[in-house]
Amino acid sequence: MNTPHVVVVMGVAGTGKTTIGPLLAARLGVPYAEGDDFHPPANIAKMSAGTPLTDEDRWPWLDAIGDWADGRAGLGGVVSCSALKRSYRDRLRAAAPGLVFVHLAGDRALIEDRMSHRQGHFMPTALLDSQFATLQPLESDEAGVVVDVAGSPEEITARAAKALTEIP
Repeated sequence: MNTPHVVVVMGVAGTGKTTIGPLLAARLGVPYAEGDDFHPPANIAKMSAGTPLTDEDRWPWLDAIGDWADGRAGLGGVVSCSALKRSYRDRLRAAAPGLVFVHLAGDRALIEDRMSHRQGHFMPTALLDSQFATLQPLESDEAGVVVDVAGSPEEITARAAKALTEIP
C-alpha cells in the first residue's frame, strides 16, 4: 500500500479486532477508531441482553463508520467493524470508496476461548454462533486480505501489515 488507505479490521466477535486494530494503526502511522464506539446505546443494550442485531439496527452504525472512513480518505486510518455480510461492506464502500478490509479469521474453538477470558465486554459468547452463521467471507472482487488469528497480537499484526503491502 503506497497510498494511505482506510483499513477496516473485520471478523466475528472475539477475533481481536479491538486488539489488532490499534496495533495495525500504530504500525501504519494512522489514527484508529473503535467500531463499537459508533453503536447507538440501543444496539449495545440489545447485544448485552444476548439479542443479535437486525440489519435495520446495523444501518445507522455502518453509516457512522462509513462517514468516519470517508473523512479519512486520502489520509488513512484503521477502524474495527465486524462487517460480516457483503451488504454491510458494500454499504461501507458506498460511503467511503477505496476501503480495504483485513478479515481476521480463525478456528471457532480458539475464538470462543478468547471470548470467555475477556473482561467487561458487552458481547456474550452465546452470540458467537449467530456471528459465524452471518459471516460472508470476502469475495474475490473485494479489496482485502484474510489474516489468521492464531499467535500473539504482534504476530497477527505483522501478518496483516505484510498482507496489506501486497494489495495493489
